[in-house]
Amino acid sequence: MYVALQPMPIKKIAITEFIQSAIHGTILDARSPGEYKHAQIPGAISLPLFTDEERKIVGTVYKQESRQSAIKLGLDFFGVKMKSMVEAVEKIIADKNSAEGQETKETLYVHCWRGGMRSAAVAWLLDMYGFDVCVLNGGYKAYRNWALRQFEKEYNFKIIGGYTGSGKTQLLQQLQRNNKFVIDLEGIAGHKGSAFGGIGLPEQPTQEMFENMLALELNKKEGQVFYIEDESQRIGRLNIPHSFWNTMRTKPVYFLEIPFDERLKFITKEYGVLDKEKIKEAILRIQKRLGPLETKTAIQHLEEDNYTGCFDLLLKYYDKLYLKGLNNRENIALLLNKIECSAVDTISNVEKLQLCATVNI
Repeated sequence: MYVALQPMPIKKIAITEFIQSAIHGTILDARSPGEYKHAQIPGAISLPLFTDEERKIVGTVYKQESRQSAIKLGLDFFGVKMKSMVEAVEKIIADKNSAEGQETKETLYVHCWRGGMRSAAVAWLLDMYGFDVCVLNGGYKAYRNWALRQFEKEYNFKIIGGYTGSGKTQLLQQLQRNNKFVIDLEGIAGHKGSAFGGIGLPEQPTQEMFENMLALELNKKEGQVFYIEDESQRIGRLNIPHSFWNTMRTKPVYFLEIPFDERLKFITKEYGVLDKEKIKEAILRIQKRLGPLETKTAIQHLEEDNYTGCFDLLLKYYDKLYLKGLNNRENIALLLNKIECSAVDTISNVEKLQLCATVNI
């Protein structure tokens, strides 16, 4: 008697299992290019079932006609892409094996917006071809909900404080080299924080993408003691999620006390190489808060290539701004730990920071 073999159903995994395993594997995003460009799960590779225009057309048919009509239309779009999609995945795996220097059986983690028809179609194709495939239950929406929950949690971290020009980012980098856990908010945001912080850098990610990346970093550090730089809630055009920002305001601050002249030398060296017109544009963006006389003087110094004079004015402005933010904390007297430093010396200042942080556990 002939018995028809039933294909095994493709495994669906919940977001908690996905975070534990898939985040280190090959994640394939079946959403449209526009959805992917706006924000994605960190590390995901775009493998769109539909183009942006095709998605729009299928969605319109779904709403105006029926689910069945939309599926038939989707199959027309999907059918001609099957071979190229399989070949694209083969190349992704081959490139990964080449980079890692070994060939392994790779599990593919597929998702779309809600874990619906798009991820099901892509997973069916790849499974039929012979790949090991899992689908994220709930899709990208499940990841977003998970990401937002991370900002509500309690974490054990220490904040590195200090006026502008204290070399806080360099300290974070050195701490990481010392095998300490760190989260670089400015690195994730793609911006150094001030009006001048985006000069010479690529465009910042979207707010949603910033949150996606930050949530994953927080999850990796959960249960660990880590360091983070003191920031205003806004980094360029992005905002630190409000609930996590509130948590930051309750954590101990290790404030680097570095003389003004030393910070001025550091900031002049770091920012003095930037495009002069971009610096001028940044000064004009803060002119209402900087004041008309200070704005005019700063620009005059800049045009005369007197970068020290220009940044002297700007540094004094940012010192006042930072001091206001520092003191706008409850129990600041209990949270603040001052560390006397003679210069912007990364190695020496990291040693002092770690000693102070150890004493004040």
